[in-house]
Amino acid sequence: MTAPRTLTADLLVLGWGKGGKTLAASMAAAGRRVVMVEQSSLMYGGTCINIGCVPTKTLVHAADERREGDDPQEYFDRAVDTRDALIGKLNDVNLHMLADHDTVTIVDGRARFVGPREVEVTPSAGGAGLAEHLLISADTVIVNTGAEPVLPAVPGIDGPRIHTSTSLQHVKPFPRRLAVIGAGPIGLEFAAIFRSFGSEVTVIARGERILPAEDDDVADAVREVLEDEGITLITRTSVGEYVDGPDGVALHGTDDGNGAPLVADAVLVATGRRPATADLGLEQAGIEVDEHGTVVVDDQLRTSAEGVFAMGDVHGHGQQTYLSLDDSRIVASALTGDGSRRLSDRVAVPSTTFLTPPLSAVGLTEREAREAGHEVRTVLAPVAGIKAMPRPKTLGDARGVIKVVVDAQSDLVLGARLFHVDSQEVVNLVALAMRAGITATQLRDGIWTHPSSTEALNEVLGRLS
Repeated sequence: MTAPRTLTADLLVLGWGKGGKTLAASMAAAGRRVVMVEQSSLMYGGTCINIGCVPTKTLVHAADERREGDDPQEYFDRAVDTRDALIGKLNDVNLHMLADHDTVTIVDGRARFVGPREVEVTPSAGGAGLAEHLLISADTVIVNTGAEPVLPAVPGIDGPRIHTSTSLQHVKPFPRRLAVIGAGPIGLEFAAIFRSFGSEVTVIARGERILPAEDDDVADAVREVLEDEGITLITRTSVGEYVDGPDGVALHGTDDGNGAPLVADAVLVATGRRPATADLGLEQAGIEVDEHGTVVVDDQLRTSAEGVFAMGDVHGHGQQTYLSLDDSRIVASALTGDGSRRLSDRVAVPSTTFLTPPLSAVGLTEREAREAGHEVRTVLAPVAGIKAMPRPKTLGDARGVIKVVVDAQSDLVLGARLFHVDSQEVVNLVALAMRAGITATQLRDGIWTHPSSTEALNEVLGRLS
């Protein structure tokens, strides 16, 4: 084999996720020599824009727009074409975000550490960067390789009808019957998407109920909406084997109601994601990981190896693209700033599961707050009964609930669960209020636009008890 060509850089980034590309661009703008290694040109820009947040929410919108009489296969094909056209544009934009810098070298290939701050790259074809056998060293290295789906060790799980959240986005043919394994955010999002596209959907959960991290009343409200949409929810059930046959794949361990296993045309396995750190050779660089392959970091995202940081989904502090963006701020502060930013600075980080309507969350559940020793005041308000919230009614969707948990002594908001139209926007206001120490009374008495979903706070927070 020909000896690898040698490259050196100020900054080497392994993986093109949100944090990695943001830090790479800012360092390049400051004149630093940057090398970005990405194993697939289809992932220029990272998980979020290529296979995660953006493409799936494009499918959510398309599914919501489908009308009775639209052929499921034809409509789904058009929706996927729209998805692919958008993602192609975003992928190209992200490529040029870095490629247009004179000091950035893009490398297409898979990197593996061979020593401290040094990687060997096996080239991959089809991209716009260097595709060569390379040995790259840098003053600073960022491990930013993201996460990958976890597939449990169940017989038949490698069958042709078994999908991850990535492959299901291009499933062919469109499944008349879809089984979803897992009742967390990813599983429920896809269940709702494919039900709206016209599939018969069954969700199978091992636990007692869906959304086990949420309070019972919130999870029950979500369950009611999903069941009203025609989604079947089965709990306390595990699949012991997948057996492919001419009529579909049989899920042994389930019951179709007639004593036989459920049969599906496609199965989505949504049982979690793990850091994509296998075969990176982290041990060669002295980078410590835990038993799950999660890179161990300190409060500034430094790993156990000098000059090596970890960002994004690999370090176990949340798997959202906006957290990866904040990771880039922390590392930039450590490298070129005053070093003041910390992981521990993060409080009241919001999240949204894009059901219809969306479920948004920030802070503690009521159960968590009480277990932490807080004396709390709470409110649970069905959206349909909130008089000061006409916005959902104008859109013809007044489903859902709002739940807020407030510290009885300080009047500070400890947490909120917003299951309604526009909740993905309102939750950001609540999160900001929590970070800024705004009280529930101040939110209640706020002046908000009308008609909006935000003005629900005027009424709902007046019901705390």
